[in-house]
Amino acid sequence: MDKAGKIVTILLWVLLIISAVLVISMMVNISENDADPTMGGWINSNLIWTYILMVIGAGIAILAGIYHMATDIQAAKKGLISLVFLAVIAVISYLLASDQIPQFVGVQRFINEGILTPQIARMVDAGLYATYILLGLAVLSIILSPVTRLFK
Repeated sequence: MDKAGKIVTILLWVLLIISAVLVISMMVNISENDADPTMGGWINSNLIWTYILMVIGAGIAILAGIYHMATDIQAAKKGLISLVFLAVIAVISYLLASDQIPQFVGVQRFINEGILTPQIARMVDAGLYATYILLGLAVLSIILSPVTRLFK
């Protein structure tokens, strides 16, 4: 194993140990008292650690993608086509979305608190449309993939 591989392995073990210590500490300090500040502190610590790991993971994924695109022009073309495709799906979803606030039991509380606004309703609706479109395309590709192989 080369030097970079050893550093990555050590770093992953350190992250795993920190995560394990935080989870075990939270599990040991579990209490049924909702007002227990210790429990709230451990939950907050674990949430912050989760956010840190998520940012690190997303950052590494983005940097690896940029590095791969810079070193492989063919991959860069495919990556840009994928980004354009996702942007088209996002625009179509946003155009199909409605800003009408859905009516359900308890909705008035969210409206009064300012949590649910027409802009938020439109973004949620756009996210749902994007999910439906991508799910439909995934199912369609699963169905059509064997058919296209028959003709090759």
